[in-house]
Amino acid sequence: MVTGFPCVELVRPFRQLSFMSDLDIQIPTAFDPFADANAEDSGGGTKEYMHIRIQQRNGRKSLTTVQGLKKEFSYNKILKDLKKEFCCNGTVVQDPELGQVIQLQGDQRKNVSTFLVQAGIVKNDNIKIHGF
Repeated sequence: MVTGFPCVELVRPFRQLSFMSDLDIQIPTAFDPFADANAEDSGGGTKEYMHIRIQQRNGRKSLTTVQGLKKEFSYNKILKDLKKEFCCNGTVVQDPELGQVIQLQGDQRKNVSTFLVQAGIVKNDNIKIHGF
């Protein structure tokens, strides 16, 4: 029964959809892509990573920052050994979010990671090197 009215043709598919109400329709739930990351932050992850980063200053000057060392270590003694080993200056900075952070002059990322592994302070699997 096709008439010259286009609205009659549009109504017919909607009537067929009414029979689908008998079927079990699953409504998709909201997907949270950060659910796994939030679960890890809540203590699910047992690994404590130590992060070694480089920060560019001006020109060729740069800073190497070391964060994530356990609080049982003496930051000042580690800093003293690092400064003596690599012939560079450095300091321990108190950050409100990150806690204590060791800063060294120059690009010392590889040197610091090998030094901390050889000293037995951190395992090689727990070191994350960031930058460039």
